[in-house]
Amino acid sequence: GTLLNLSVSDHGRSDSLLLSWNEPKGGAEGYLLALSSLGSGTQLQNGSAGPNTTSFWFHGLTPGMCYEIEVTATLACMETTSQTVTAQTSPSPVRNLSLSSGRSSAVLHASWAHAHGQRDGYHLALYHSNSQTLVRNVSTLPNASTFLFDGLLSGSEYALKVTTLSGSGQASTSIHQWTAPSIPTQLRLRPGSSTSLIASWADATGAAWLHLALHNLLTQTVATTLSARRGLTSYTFQHLHPGTQYWLGLSVTAGPYTVAGPNATAWTYPLSPGNVSLSSAEEQSSLQARWSTPAGERDFYLVTLQEGEDSTPTRNISVGGDNNHVTFHGLGPGKQYSVQVTAVAGPYRASARSTAAWTQPLAPSGVNLSSQGSPYSLTASWEEAMGEGYLLALSPVEHPVKNSSLLRDVTNFTYQGLRPGTLYTFEVSTVAGPYTSSPRRIANWTYPLPPEQLSLSNRGHSTSLQASWRAATTGCTGYMGTLRESKSQEQVRNVTMGNDWTNVTFEDLVPGRQYTLELAAMAGPYRSPARSATDWTYPLAPAGVTLTNTRRPLGLSAFWDTTAGDVDQFHLQLYSKSHPAQRNISVGPNTHNFTFLGLSPGIQYFLKVTVLAGPYRSSSHFATEWTYPLSLANVSVQPGRRPQELHVSWVESGGGRDHLVQLSVAESLSIIRNVSIPRGVTQLDLEGLVPGSRYRVEIISQAGPHRTSSQTAIGYTVPLPPLSLSASPVSTAWALAVRWETPPGQRDGYLLSMHEEGSSAPVRNLEAGKDSTNVTLAQLEPGTCYLVEIWAVAGPYRSLRKNVTGCTVPAAPMNLNLTNPGSSSELYMCWNKPPGRRDHYRVALYSLSTQSRERVQTLSPDAQNITWTHLEAGSRFAAQVTAVKGLFKASSTNVTQWTHPLAPANLTLGSPSASTLQASWAAMGREAEGYVVDVYDTASSSRVGRVVLGGDARSHIFRNLSPGTRYSVAVRATAGPFHASTPNLTHCTREYDTVLA
Repeated sequence: GTLLNLSVSDHGRSDSLLLSWNEPKGGAEGYLLALSSLGSGTQLQNGSAGPNTTSFWFHGLTPGMCYEIEVTATLACMETTSQTVTAQTSPSPVRNLSLSSGRSSAVLHASWAHAHGQRDGYHLALYHSNSQTLVRNVSTLPNASTFLFDGLLSGSEYALKVTTLSGSGQASTSIHQWTAPSIPTQLRLRPGSSTSLIASWADATGAAWLHLALHNLLTQTVATTLSARRGLTSYTFQHLHPGTQYWLGLSVTAGPYTVAGPNATAWTYPLSPGNVSLSSAEEQSSLQARWSTPAGERDFYLVTLQEGEDSTPTRNISVGGDNNHVTFHGLGPGKQYSVQVTAVAGPYRASARSTAAWTQPLAPSGVNLSSQGSPYSLTASWEEAMGEGYLLALSPVEHPVKNSSLLRDVTNFTYQGLRPGTLYTFEVSTVAGPYTSSPRRIANWTYPLPPEQLSLSNRGHSTSLQASWRAATTGCTGYMGTLRESKSQEQVRNVTMGNDWTNVTFEDLVPGRQYTLELAAMAGPYRSPARSATDWTYPLAPAGVTLTNTRRPLGLSAFWDTTAGDVDQFHLQLYSKSHPAQRNISVGPNTHNFTFLGLSPGIQYFLKVTVLAGPYRSSSHFATEWTYPLSLANVSVQPGRRPQELHVSWVESGGGRDHLVQLSVAESLSIIRNVSIPRGVTQLDLEGLVPGSRYRVEIISQAGPHRTSSQTAIGYTVPLPPLSLSASPVSTAWALAVRWETPPGQRDGYLLSMHEEGSSAPVRNLEAGKDSTNVTLAQLEPGTCYLVEIWAVAGPYRSLRKNVTGCTVPAAPMNLNLTNPGSSSELYMCWNKPPGRRDHYRVALYSLSTQSRERVQTLSPDAQNITWTHLEAGSRFAAQVTAVKGLFKASSTNVTQWTHPLAPANLTLGSPSASTLQASWAAMGREAEGYVVDVYDTASSSRVGRVVLGGDARSHIFRNLSPGTRYSVAVRATAGPFHASTPNLTHCTREYDTVLA
């Protein structure tokens, strides 16, 4: 049937549907409409519409309900056509929507009345109003009418949108509400300074606004109020009164909610008193403290009197906050005091101190003056008296007064640099600040000086000792001396002498015995410390000293006779003139023989026996004997400093008088050299040998009649290096020919190494026979330099290295191309990079058209093109590129190319006669290779003539043309394959020739 194209819409109304259709082709006589519930088939409404009607409203429908509508159109001839469509009304929004917190800080309760009509369910969307973020997204059943949102932010505003869902339709309604605020915790109020308080708290995010009120508790007034947004956690109150107690109250608000929070109290710091001083009062042993009152408030002043430099508190007094002085009575004499005044406000204090002040001191008691055995000093002592310090005075008879000042804790003083044996008077007074007590006096003597430069000497005698000294210069009345045996301390002599004595001799003493003399100087009641001197009488020398071989390996026995007198010990010295080692043995006074073992072989030894008594010695005559030699060890033969030398070394393990070094050629075993070497020498350089040869060495040790041979050692002389080393390239083979001359001497062969310069490639090594003089190094990189090193080899040794650097011929550039980029002054040149290396490219360009100078440029080794500029137009050029490596070159083939010519200038046309046309022009720049002149019939555009002219042509006449005809002429300059033309110029030939009369 005919389609009506039905469509249904509600136009935003939940209880109506608007049905629309298209009028069928040919029109309709009327329409019948029937609305029924979808699925039940029960007809709910019907209606009709006349012709030319295309829409119909259904009212009174249920929101959110699905309907089926059938439209029947009555056509001509009683025919009908029907069409059915389904539609759904929009749902209606919920009613009486509410959102409440119930004074809870984290919960919101939503409730609503059901929407009229049908629905599939509800969708709830909760937004945080401030951040516009979606907090919850919930779908509920169609019968739900409440929902609880928990876990929300305290003191925050939320927006709830409830949407009724029915099929694809929906209807929404919204509401706003706040959660109750939460109270901040941990409120603290503390002073920041004397005029500021710092308030801080935690959990400040649970309210939209924070309100703070600071009250002055002294004046009972509000000092400061503050309102701050969510998140503030601290605030500093400024410009407050010092030393004042404040009370801080806190409350929070969020939307309609206001909640009172915690409170706190705190004091500002008080200011410290100013100009604190401590001075003497009118009464004895009294001091008065004064200060100036600072700004602000305080509860009271705490005045502390402090004693001494360590400021030990002795008295505390509390006075009112308006006082400014305090007097302290009954203080100790000679004591230092200071006062600290502290302003107290609540738990806080601010202090200031005065400078020190003193009370009147008393003089010290128990004064004493002692020499303590010193000739240059006196020590004064006294009992401690209270005060700042002491004033001392020392006055000898013949010297001026010595004054000194001491600190308080010192109760003694030692005067240095005094005269020995002198009577001194001492005075001491106590000082306390500006006060000084009366002095105390006492006198005493210094000690005399002991004798100087005391000495005791035997002067080479074995039974007497002489003592000598220098007399004392001051305070000496005589000397007292005592001589004792040092070991037993037995007294031998006592002697008293006048002050003019300077020596004394003690006779009949025991040889080799130690004696000690003690000598003291006397002055007044004192005796100086004793000086002592010690010496031995000279001992007697031993006799009958002998040295014999004990027939045991390397052993010698010594014997000597008993010596008269005292002996501390016998000292045996066994040594050799040719050996650095020495044996020193000390034995007791009752020993008369000794055996030396473990001696060096092949050495002549000498023995001396010495008697020791104190620092003195008496020695016997020398005894001598030999030990047997041993063979040498660790014989080594190494190349010498020159190729013609061998260095022989050994270790002297067996001694001996000298050595005999025998040298022979290793292959023949015949001795070719004998060299005698003295003992003590452990190496030898053998000269004049053949380089690169093998030798045999044997060393014989000699000691008296005994000879001992070492083991045989083999060694090589170092070969000489090759001569006249050279490395040259091999034509085009990219190889190097290495040549050298044979050096003198012998060798086993040659060792060569080759390294590519500037490359990390491994070194190539190769060997050559001993008779070789050349080698070819092939398969090298073109244009590359190589370091070639060569050694001659003999046994394990190499000659000095010879080296030479050789470079291969570079490869020539390939595929050279010279092109014209369409320019009259430029040519582009390029080539392919050849294999190998090069130092640079040399590119050359020269003109084939003129005799101009050749143009040359040097390019980097990686360059592959160049553009030549500022060239002559219409010229032919030849180019070549050369790879350069050191002195070697490789060139490409030559290529040629033309620059574009310049078009002729100043083209003019004229008609000398009725059948001729003359063209004239001027050359631009350099003369072109040639010119082509074309003439065209303008009317037919056909070419009627062409002429090719040389480069020196500047005009041409076309003949046999039609009179009175317009012609077009163009002139082209040519250069190789390129040309440049003038614009076409037109001109007419004459209609007739002029008749001459």
